[in-house]
Amino acid sequence: MSAQLKSSLPQKLVVVVGATGGQGGSVINSLLADGSYRLRGITRSPQSRNSQALTAKGVEMITADLNDAESAIVAFKDANIVFAVTNYFETFATSGPEEAMKVEYAQGVNMAKAASVTTGLEHFIWSTLPNRKAISNGKCPVPHCDAKAQVDAFIKKDKALLAKTTFLWTGFFAETMHHPMLLPNLLQSAGKHVWLQPCPASTLVFTIGDHTINIGHFVHAIIKQPKLTLHGNYVFATTEVTTMGKLLEHWSEVTGKETEYLHITLEEYNRLWPMWGLEVGIDLKCWDEFGAESWASEKWIGREELGLGQELVGFRDALVTLLKSPHD
Repeated sequence: MSAQLKSSLPQKLVVVVGATGGQGGSVINSLLADGSYRLRGITRSPQSRNSQALTAKGVEMITADLNDAESAIVAFKDANIVFAVTNYFETFATSGPEEAMKVEYAQGVNMAKAASVTTGLEHFIWSTLPNRKAISNGKCPVPHCDAKAQVDAFIKKDKALLAKTTFLWTGFFAETMHHPMLLPNLLQSAGKHVWLQPCPASTLVFTIGDHTINIGHFVHAIIKQPKLTLHGNYVFATTEVTTMGKLLEHWSEVTGKETEYLHITLEEYNRLWPMWGLEVGIDLKCWDEFGAESWASEKWIGREELGLGQELVGFRDALVTLLKSPHD
């Protein structure tokens, strides 16, 4: 197709949920760089500084209530492509895991229903995670994974929507090392930063490095290769496979601080960070016990099949950006 003919074709409309967040913002930035799409961002605060910055770049910013199916239908109107994501931890922080699972499932189903009735929709990309409870035969129920996986099951019942769907898994974010239970803490009497984790240092980690950059590259590649990614295929967005111990080594190298990895029990982990310790800790224990199998509930497409490589920002490089002002 000639460049002149290509430029004369109408631009496809991509609707991005959570446009000012880490995942949605990454998708927006990647598609803006491409320059061949119309973009509509979904946000709760169209007047916020981040929303206004996207508006200035030509993104149509609108509000939508994901708890309301009709609101999602309006938000997706005329979309050719939709990137859908939910924020489990927002509800979790205030109301706990059971309520967070209910809200996340309802929002995911509302978006799936809206996508199914969107005239002209070609591609629905749903950011999800594996069903840890099923993978572990009930030993490791992880609410922030399992609620998303229940939405997968809902989508799979709608064969027409499934044909237009790509399920996107994302690996461990480098950014999460800012979170209290994943931040090395200074033990003053030892002069070291200790990392207290409920799994051994040898535990395998599939990381996406800098998700604020890399998710956009993965979604862009997904959109560009529909024959590979449609029909309910899973894409696993990662930059590398490493270990928990190696992540701490990277943190030590980047910050220049001496560290020690300490394996503690899940109960101790949860006593230190109530509720959060159990939520995160069970996931880590699943990684420990099941390794690569903790991501094996579906066959998946990776970065190599999508042709991604040098543009991705790995875990260590992501930490360099994140830790410009090292935490004490």
